[in-house]
Amino acid sequence: MAKHKRATIPAVELMDMNKWYGEYHALKNINLTVTPGERVVICGPSGSGKSTLIRCINRLEEHQGGQIIVDGIELNDNLKHINQVRQEVGMVFQHFNLYPHLTVLENCTLAPMCVRKQSKDVATANAMKFLERVKISEQAGKYPSQLSGGQQQRVAIARTLAMGPKTILFDEPTSALDPEMIKEVLDVMVSLVDESITMICVTHEMGFAKRVADRVIFMDAGEIIEEGSPDTFFNSPKSLRTQQFLNQILGH
Repeated sequence: MAKHKRATIPAVELMDMNKWYGEYHALKNINLTVTPGERVVICGPSGSGKSTLIRCINRLEEHQGGQIIVDGIELNDNLKHINQVRQEVGMVFQHFNLYPHLTVLENCTLAPMCVRKQSKDVATANAMKFLERVKISEQAGKYPSQLSGGQQQRVAIARTLAMGPKTILFDEPTSALDPEMIKEVLDVMVSLVDESITMICVTHEMGFAKRVADRVIFMDAGEIIEEGSPDTFFNSPKSLRTQQFLNQILGH
């Protein structure tokens, strides 16, 4: 009898994935499977490989060993595969990465028009919907330099949403913000939980992890040291290194 195909293809699958910078072994035998709609928070000390890991997921960084499969498509040197993955995997960067010469609205319509081939009217209506979603639609005609950091990051999230991605990668989205601006960005990210979008977020915001994550992953020295549900991770971590990190970051 024929075997049944898996009902659900993983959103992201990393198998024995390795990454080097010259002789420096940045990521060591990473194995990770993220299911569609899952919300994963990755934490760890600076230099642990967190950002490198998620940048490999949309080929902003090239891995040298193992496999990365995103929504059934293997990431390798095939440019068609890379472009397919990038169409479905959005990324929100630490420093916003908005185009300074374009207005907020133009930042949000450029990719849908160029990549998704949407008409200007459709792209504009869609962009305004998401700018409203992140509570910044009144700034649509301004340029990034006229906005606060928190506002720019909300625009960056709206720009990502306008592409209709299946997965969004967040690379320390609040670390470049002043403390009073962090909450406004985190509130927007929390509001995305109701969507069916897969979220993989590198962050030190442990309150966000406790509130939103389905799973928390701790990395150190290029390896996944521990992972589990927020309750298990924060209340009964198994690894001494995880315990030390949590004591330091939570001030226990």
